[in-house]
Amino acid sequence: MNKSAVASARATARRLTAIAGTSLLLAGCGRAPSFNIMGSFFPAWLICMAAGVTFAAIVNWIFIRCQWDKNVPWGILVYPSLAAFFAFTMWLTFFA
Repeated sequence: MNKSAVASARATARRLTAIAGTSLLLAGCGRAPSFNIMGSFFPAWLICMAAGVTFAAIVNWIFIRCQWDKNVPWGILVYPSLAAFFAFTMWLTFFA
């Protein structure tokens, strides 16, 4: 290959990289998912987080009711992780 062909290939690769990078940066420029609750807009992630904490509290209540809470080591890590799991799952299910 001669020098001009290599330079042309590099220029094309740079253009494609710039287009791909710009596309990735502009992918998040859509309207943010939000809910209108009594005239005030709340972001969807906040609703998912509140629901995740609620579901984790329900799981905690079930564990206490069935006396499984004694078998959960490191509860201070398990229950926040459960809340995050439920919140992320809801976000991926409804908004991704």
